[in-house]
Amino acid sequence: MLKLENVDARYEGFKALDGVSMNVEAGELVVLLGANGAGKSTLFNTISGLLKASAGRISLNGEDVTGKKPSALVQAGVVQCPEGRKLFPEMSVLKNLMLGGYVHRRDRAGMKKTLDHVLEMFPILNDKKDDAAGSLSGGQQQMVAIGRALMGRPKLLMLDEPSLGLAPLVVKQVFEAVQSINREGTTVLLAEQNAFAALKIATRAYVIENGRLVMEGDREAMLGNEAVRKAYIGA
Repeated sequence: MLKLENVDARYEGFKALDGVSMNVEAGELVVLLGANGAGKSTLFNTISGLLKASAGRISLNGEDVTGKKPSALVQAGVVQCPEGRKLFPEMSVLKNLMLGGYVHRRDRAGMKKTLDHVLEMFPILNDKKDDAAGSLSGGQQQMVAIGRALMGRPKLLMLDEPSLGLAPLVVKQVFEAVQSINREGTTVLLAEQNAFAALKIATRAYVIENGRLVMEGDREAMLGNEAVRKAYIGA
């Protein structure tokens, strides 16, 4: 589905991605592991068109999408749920969700169906749909962020650190939701520092360090890899 070939990207003059090559097949849940500043968000922003690749090729379903505008990539089904949620705090939960479906705004019946599905997945959001998004707890705000991304009807959903700053019980709920989204047929690329929780639901994983992919493998191989365990799992 998604293929990167020797992709470089620069951020404020700094080479933030260096020769990144990776594949994400349709239906997979692929985890991108890495410490703060390793290049996870830069890679996501490059895939979604927010940052232009300075070299290499990005293709989606065999089509070269290198350099395409973010709006075109959203239309093609690439949707990013950013680190830090990036909600509109003074707007209602419902309005935040509806903004995620802007590209489908003419399909009112489809929008309602998708919204109903999001509210079924996160029932607390139905109870709080008229509340300001900024008044919600951190976990509830993350649910709004994921729900907003789902309103775009992604074929490829990129989740950037969805567990960051959340309590363990909420982290469990978020990862269960991510797994459910994947089981329903959405391909997921998940950037995480919580390696153990992420790998438990993953198909495969990559490790990024200093803008370069340094390791890859399936779930069992990565969970059993001593270097991965020491660096990201703490065992």
